[in-house]
Amino acid sequence: MTPVHIIGGGLAGSEAAWQIANAGVPVVLHEMRPVRGTDAHRTDGLAELVCSNSFRSDDAAANAVGVLHREMRAMDSLVMRAADGNQVPAGGALAVDRDGFSAAVTSAIAAHNLIQVAREEVSDIASKDWDSVIISTGPLTSLQLADAIGKLTGEAGLAFFDAIAPIVHRDSIDMGKAWLQSRYDKTGPGGTGADYINCPLDREQYQAFVAALLAGDKIEFREWEGTPYFDGCLPIEVMAERGPETLRHGPMKPMGLTNAHNPTVKPYAVVQLRQDNALGTLYNMVGFQTKLKHGAQTAIFRSIPGLENAEFARLGGIHRNTYLNSPALLDPALRLKADPRLRFAGQITGCEGYVESAAVGLIAGRLAAAEKLGRVLTPPPATTAIGALLNHITGGHVTTIDAGPRSFQPMNVNFGLFPPLNEALTATDGRRLRGSEKGRARKMALSARAERDLARWLASAPAPAKIAAS
Repeated sequence: MTPVHIIGGGLAGSEAAWQIANAGVPVVLHEMRPVRGTDAHRTDGLAELVCSNSFRSDDAAANAVGVLHREMRAMDSLVMRAADGNQVPAGGALAVDRDGFSAAVTSAIAAHNLIQVAREEVSDIASKDWDSVIISTGPLTSLQLADAIGKLTGEAGLAFFDAIAPIVHRDSIDMGKAWLQSRYDKTGPGGTGADYINCPLDREQYQAFVAALLAGDKIEFREWEGTPYFDGCLPIEVMAERGPETLRHGPMKPMGLTNAHNPTVKPYAVVQLRQDNALGTLYNMVGFQTKLKHGAQTAIFRSIPGLENAEFARLGGIHRNTYLNSPALLDPALRLKADPRLRFAGQITGCEGYVESAAVGLIAGRLAAAEKLGRVLTPPPATTAIGALLNHITGGHVTTIDAGPRSFQPMNVNFGLFPPLNEALTATDGRRLRGSEKGRARKMALSARAERDLARWLASAPAPAKIAAS
């Protein structure tokens, strides 16, 4: 049997390789690092986490990304296995030790006898005689490959920017001003309810901070002027440009936090830092992705109470992101309509987030394996988290290749992508639900429906083990 070729050894590519190989189909996983590096990666490990170390909420009862975690675990996800085995405390979130996570994925891939890792750059797809290919090169697709993809798809303007948050050495934070607390004291996997370092700002400090962000020297992007940002990962200074109070209602919101050093005075704004490695020696500044120049970063971020003497293990930066106008270009099985031997997976498809990227890699791998084995695998229903995400990518927007500016934008999984419920929601005593109570009940009902529908889909679909044994 000829192998499936996967281009890109990030979360999506690694997950796709794992799923295909476990189905009994050989895989060649092509990763260009270390032969050719990127502006953001620091190692040659597979599934290296570049931006954040958080896989976000692990609450499967009422959070869409938690539902996605649950579904991926049910499908023997390598990414979730590695994340669970390398978690660090993060309140209600699942966060991981970056190095341990990448090492676990790299080791598992290397040990699988049906996976060959080829350390080489692939820049030309059209000339290859490969009969099954998954392109999962993510936000850091090489310029040569991006150009080749553009020629295949007829698309222009595939790039936009993502920004990276700074990482601070824990022992350089002044805990006489900062304190440990998770928002609303929430616990999570491996958490205690006091998993974030919080730095308070009063009104005057906050206003000075916002003014400094607006005035700070920033990286200029002359080559890509006008490139849009993804709203879920805006640079901190771009958020500040949207209004003086924007940050107080975003990453610097003070809600659910009480200053342990001054409990009677509510902070006007709060900067949170989350543990970034298993040793607890590094913390990243939550939501502080930035395109400020390094000199401006150190000056501005050290104006935050508690960070006056902060030592940065890594300052923020930006990197190019590449994604397709997928609703116009891909079929429901993630195949390129113009060349069905090519599938796409991960962030290049227009999903956003580590978990989402890996989930699309998972389903792309299963679809490719079933195709290789002559099986028909219907994608998961849209009522599941993976199905909803897939539906967003391949059919969530009405758009055409020549329709002018694209309307399709990267998206995190969320309950807004799920089909609405058919039944009315009521309390156990029969009264009508309102406000936040109604919202939580809706989320829980959507989660319960997703769990039932995924179980039915798994029971009827050719799971990898079943395919391999047949």
